[in-house]
Amino acid sequence: MQDPSILYACVAIAAVAFIVRWYTDPLRAIPTVGGSDLPFLSYGGAFRWVHHGKEMLQEGYDKYHGATFKVAMLDRWLVIASGPKLVEEVRKRPDEELNNTDGLGQFVQTKYTLGEDVHNDPFHVDVIRDNLARGLPAILPDVIDELTLATREHIPTEGDAWLSVNVPEKTRDIVARASSRVFVGLPLCRNKGYLDLAVDFTIRVMEDRAVINLFPEVLKPIIGRLVSKSAKSVRQVSVYLAPLIKERQRLMAEHGDDWSDRPNDMLQWIMDVAATRDPSIEAIVKRMLVVNFAAIHTSSNSITHALYHLAERPELLAPLREEIGPLIREEGWTKNSMAKMWKLDSFLRESQRHNGVNIISLMRVAHKDITLSDGTFIPKGTLLSVPVFSMHHDDSLYEDADRFDAFRFSRMREQEGEAAKHQYVNTSIDYVSFGHGKHACPGRFFAANELKAMLAHIVLNYDVKLPGDGKRPENMYWGEGVLAAPSGEVMFRKRQV
Repeated sequence: MQDPSILYACVAIAAVAFIVRWYTDPLRAIPTVGGSDLPFLSYGGAFRWVHHGKEMLQEGYDKYHGATFKVAMLDRWLVIASGPKLVEEVRKRPDEELNNTDGLGQFVQTKYTLGEDVHNDPFHVDVIRDNLARGLPAILPDVIDELTLATREHIPTEGDAWLSVNVPEKTRDIVARASSRVFVGLPLCRNKGYLDLAVDFTIRVMEDRAVINLFPEVLKPIIGRLVSKSAKSVRQVSVYLAPLIKERQRLMAEHGDDWSDRPNDMLQWIMDVAATRDPSIEAIVKRMLVVNFAAIHTSSNSITHALYHLAERPELLAPLREEIGPLIREEGWTKNSMAKMWKLDSFLRESQRHNGVNIISLMRVAHKDITLSDGTFIPKGTLLSVPVFSMHHDDSLYEDADRFDAFRFSRMREQEGEAAKHQYVNTSIDYVSFGHGKHACPGRFFAANELKAMLAHIVLNYDVKLPGDGKRPENMYWGEGVLAAPSGEVMFRKRQV
């Protein structure tokens, strides 16, 4: 038998190397919140982050406001930059230093849930920014038409009877259908098989990323291949989209730029860009699924939060109706009329401030060693973010910040020179739910109008309340994610007054 002393020596050398690496890690200089930064003991903090991330974030925010702190995740450290000066600095740093694409990729695990090609070339972001956002006035009537029909079908109230509805489930279905009207048009946007796959893909991505994020970086390629259902989703959705794509490609080849009936929808915009990249059906379908994921998850979660608040406080229906009703009667369902609905806009902005999509924002990965203005050294490869939940619940930034104040922002807009600053879609150093700066969510303009139209339709046509004791369902927190209670019920009936 070989001398075991050689094995012992190897183990000892490896242990010493591990300790030296830990001891010389520059991140050790950054205070740790929620656990220890000692080898192996840090995993206690990492498991705590999964279930108590909000509390850990608040602890760090209170102790180290205006500076940085770090929390352990199961695969790496997350550095949090807090305070207005550092938030603004993170926003301003160029992608060559703090990279937005890789930052988002770490949390969504893009390479495994959506595909490495999507991560490496996110051209769909430019399509959303250039085509979807700028084309809103032309496409909004179709969105509103589909929202109206879908809401009636999924919330089929009769007479004066109350109907109990699982809100997360129904809002996903309604948002998927309204978004699909713009993404693939009629009649596919009403095809239940296609819509079910679009919704299922959104749920799968969220489930897959939660599992993948439980494992260290070295295991993620393996775990990603084992759990990801992306390839299966592409095959299933291709059954519906392939005939449409092939026919459009034929017409593109036949007519070129002279195609007068070229569709004005997301599928065509994606195909136009993909023509010079990868025009395969698989590549186009994958991009469509990615856009569906972005549209369905955040929007359905946001409207669910808002409906829980409205059902908890049905007395808010009256002032909302007083604002919305006259505008619709005078101007119809237009982008301009909805822009004048300040109270409705405020309601949604306040709901997002109060709840949020994530407890952190401005996710970045350091692409080179940098030193922040407070002297914190950030080595290459570090994951960095800002504490959006704590910021949005800071009494120094928002009066009585823990209270849901539906018309907080509409009152702010009434002050001279403040009308534009506090709109739902506007970002600022104090309001970063959509991010901030050049990397702010490009789809927020479409999402905001879609959500305003949906909530306005419900306000005008339904009475709402919560069942039982009328207490708003509690949010769920998983790591950095915020999820409106998935089993929450809201009572609906046809408007009686």
